Amino acid sequence: MSRTAVIFSPKYYQHNPSMDHLECAQRLRAIVNELKHGKLSNSENWQFFSPEKASLENVELVHGIEYIRLVEAVCKSGGGLLDLGDTEVSPQSFEVALYAVGGALKAVDLVMAGKYQNAFALLRPPGHHASKYRACGFCIFNNVAIAAKYVLQKFNLKRILVLDIDAHHGNGTQETFYDTDKVLFISLHEDPRGFPGTGFVDEIGEGKGLGYNVNIPLPYGTDDQIYLRAIDEIVKPIILQYAPQFVLLSAGFDGHYTDPVGNLSLTQECYRQVFETTLKIASEKCHERLVAVLEGGYGLNVVGTMAAAAIARMSEAQYIASEKTKTAKPSVAKQGEKVLKEVKKVQRAFWSID
Repeated sequence: MSRTAVIFSPKYYQHNPSMDHLECAQRLRAIVNELKHGKLSNSENWQFFSPEKASLENVELVHGIEYIRLVEAVCKSGGGLLDLGDTEVSPQSFEVALYAVGGALKAVDLVMAGKYQNAFALLRPPGHHASKYRACGFCIFNNVAIAAKYVLQKFNLKRILVLDIDAHHGNGTQETFYDTDKVLFISLHEDPRGFPGTGFVDEIGEGKGLGYNVNIPLPYGTDDQIYLRAIDEIVKPIILQYAPQFVLLSAGFDGHYTDPVGNLSLTQECYRQVFETTLKIASEKCHERLVAVLEGGYGLNVVGTMAAAAIARMSEAQYIASEKTKTAKPSVAKQGEKVLKEVKKVQRAFWSID
């Protein structure tokens, strides 16, 4: 039996923002081409699946119907901007966005049915910046947040982890789950003062969600060493104490040092180790149930191999993508150390952290 289901549809190519937009179909093509023609093409450890279109009822798990109808209307009118910045849609984008949500839900269903240990939803447009009534940062519907709500509702689970490793803070996901203890949201991201303006250390949830929102805002230029320390010293112990019943991973690859959007200095090896750690936690705490959902990653020369390496690790297939390690400047390392200390100080009120 294959270990990993990979959800993909050519429909995802039909969402077409303007010609020079970074969230383009080519980024997904690079991943799919690597899977179909690269080192993993002959592996039987993973398998492609097509998604179904999500219902409006499923989208309404997170988004208001007024916003959903606005997206539909803008697309029907020929497309345009959904926000004041960079979230553009084309005539086909509404339907594509429904298939993106459907891709995340398909991945959940396959894993919860026990047919696959884990799944990777290779979809676009991405989702983690989208909130109840607002598009943001290339994102239309919040695929991973809808998937989390879907797991809670359909399968009656009580503890879901959403781990966001995109270079930018998942503000929409945080907003969705800020007042609940049923979802532990952890986000590692670059300094959010530039974008999206949320994701600071002191954003820790409220009400029942107090202590279930963990932000690790790292300085520009953060390297593998700092990032993996955050994983080992903060993220891993908190997750183990929470003991999730299902793991959702907002898998953005824009923290790579060559990415044209992100400002971190991570390598492919760093992402491999993050997936390794997350898979081990899923194996220990929730019967291996893990779904990764594609978010950012805009470096066309590396996003294909990065995603393929992640799927290889998920499916226990052989795949090597090596490159030289980047080393952060001493000032960046010092600031990174300061951030880790600040996060630990805040989170010790809720979790046991050394």
